[in-house]
Amino acid sequence: MNESTSGQNGAATMPQDMIRIQQWIAEQIIAELPEEDTWHRTPESTRLVTDRFIDLYRRSGLSYSEADQKKLFGDVVDDVLGFGPVQQFLDDPGVTEIMVNGPKKVWVERAGRLSVTDVRFESDDQVMRLARRILGPLGRSVDRSQPRADARLPDGSRVNIIVPPCAIDGPTITIRKFPENPLTAEDLIRLGTLTEQAAEFLRACVNAALNIVVSGGTGSGKTTVLNVLSSYIPHHERIVTIEDAAELQLLQPHVVRLETTPVLPDGTGRMDIRELVINSLRMRPDRIVIGECRGGEALDMLQAMNTGHDGSLTTVHANSPRDCIVRLETLCLMAGLDLPAHVIRQQIVSAVDLIVQQSRMRDGSRKILQMSEVQRLEGDAAVLQDIFLYQAPPFTGEGEAAGRLEPTGMRPNFLPRLEEAGFKLGGRVFGTTGFLVAGRR
Repeated sequence: MNESTSGQNGAATMPQDMIRIQQWIAEQIIAELPEEDTWHRTPESTRLVTDRFIDLYRRSGLSYSEADQKKLFGDVVDDVLGFGPVQQFLDDPGVTEIMVNGPKKVWVERAGRLSVTDVRFESDDQVMRLARRILGPLGRSVDRSQPRADARLPDGSRVNIIVPPCAIDGPTITIRKFPENPLTAEDLIRLGTLTEQAAEFLRACVNAALNIVVSGGTGSGKTTVLNVLSSYIPHHERIVTIEDAAELQLLQPHVVRLETTPVLPDGTGRMDIRELVINSLRMRPDRIVIGECRGGEALDMLQAMNTGHDGSLTTVHANSPRDCIVRLETLCLMAGLDLPAHVIRQQIVSAVDLIVQQSRMRDGSRKILQMSEVQRLEGDAAVLQDIFLYQAPPFTGEGEAAGRLEPTGMRPNFLPRLEEAGFKLGGRVFGTTGFLVAGRR
């Protein structure tokens, strides 16, 4: 991790006296407005803040330069109607994650590297005000009885908030930003996440309605890859997406987005991923896309895959394709049904066609490391066949990851399904001109 100051991060440093004036003006305006009126930046709310700012600035007897006045006004508006001190990072396209570790430490991620900024909140209360501004429009809240919440910003960025007593150093907010325009397969090829051949193979797999699981660790880029895979779904199909916080940015015309809801103070109102998966089966979906499987919904997803809902897509936290199989088995056990492990394993092998393994490299870049076909069950073990594999030179400890996703020369058993869908993938994709039958040379 590299530490840097806000000067290195592109955030302008504000004199301490101006910071105090900005906070005083913002607090005066906030005290006069119902908190709900500050949740949305509308022409009316902006006009109210502008009028109050002019009045308070004149009454304060200040005489800042025109440039400082503009900056002061912008910071006040951000604090009252925006997201306070972190608004500058939300506006910066180079920042991909923002981490508020209590009021005195704000970190950002740029190009996969973390750096500390000199941005500060005045107090825990100011951080909590930011939390309420994020959660309020979604009908959610955090307090001592419910100290954590997941949410999203209007642009789709994912937010996690956890507060005391669970967060010892003060309210903690983690924001994972999403680009204004979702990354495409061409973008991932340019960034080195995958190759043209791998992209063509994945496009064929999605169009052929194969069931695909994207596996990887936290921050490895699973949702980005899932979004790209979803973009390959034909436009005439009805797609149901299911997420904890809506992040997927599908451009097809017939998309139904479902999102979980937390429990209300009276103990009612909770709707989790599993219940939404069950409900989606009654919605006549052509495709079901689950943002992430992390519980008993994995069993319902597998059953859907095995009962005619082909072409389903999801992500799972796991470090390798084989770990992904084990992880899915563990998640199925969380459904609370007393099923033998062998039966669950058979469900997994019958349902999942392809596992795409994603990883975050040492240089901060995200790469697809493996694409593995799930072939069959031999005894108690699932047989996997790598179709693409990341080939890397020895790591020297410096520079960017220099490897490349290469075909292994093996053709998958589901190749006839790709051909039925109109995709004749030959040696240019699979790395061989010879004919390979059922994953064998």
